[in-house]
Amino acid sequence: MKLFKRSFANKIVLPCLILMTVPLFSAYRQSRIKENESVLPSLVLLRPVSGDKYVVDKIESLVKWKGTMQIGSMGKHEGYISILNGELMIDKRQLVSGRIELDMSTISDEFHLSDNNLITHLKSADFFDVEKFPISTFEITKVTSGDDENVKVTGDLTIKGITHGVTFRAKMEVKHGIANATGELIVDRAQWDVRYGSGKFYDNLADDAIADSIAFKMKIAAKK
Repeated sequence: MKLFKRSFANKIVLPCLILMTVPLFSAYRQSRIKENESVLPSLVLLRPVSGDKYVVDKIESLVKWKGTMQIGSMGKHEGYISILNGELMIDKRQLVSGRIELDMSTISDEFHLSDNNLITHLKSADFFDVEKFPISTFEITKVTSGDDENVKVTGDLTIKGITHGVTFRAKMEVKHGIANATGELIVDRAQWDVRYGSGKFYDNLADDAIADSIAFKMKIAAKK
């Protein structure tokens, strides 16, 4: 008889527990949905919602690099890097965002030659470690209008898997469905762990020290 009563009691208690738990779970789920509803719109608004996409013309566009020795201008080197992909977002003839991908395997010298000791060294782990990091990117995060056709461009530059924010001035023109931009970005290569010949990583380099500053001159043409 006692066994029967205990079994009967279990049959009553278990359904009651289930009935009590369901509303609590439902209330928790609704609470999580409301939290998500309040978070998701703010994430979406971080991206530009207007503008037309202009695709970068890889033939008409170019990126030119320049590096020098630490003392004087003797021993400077310069060359080119090809654009792999790119696009700009233009709203009412104003640049609002964009992304450029550089193919680091295309590094060449000022004569567009790449089969020499200089370029082989630049591609090595001493400099850009191209085998491990074949692509560098620049993603525009903010554009501030200036006078005439000048703008101030801010974005994230990624080299060797390391990302830092950078800002530079550019000249921008949009006419007849074509966007043309020119600008020069100067960076401290040490921030991207490009160490070879840098006085920030090695002592007693003397005249063998290489300047940490690298200049990138850009000419970008993009079509709607």
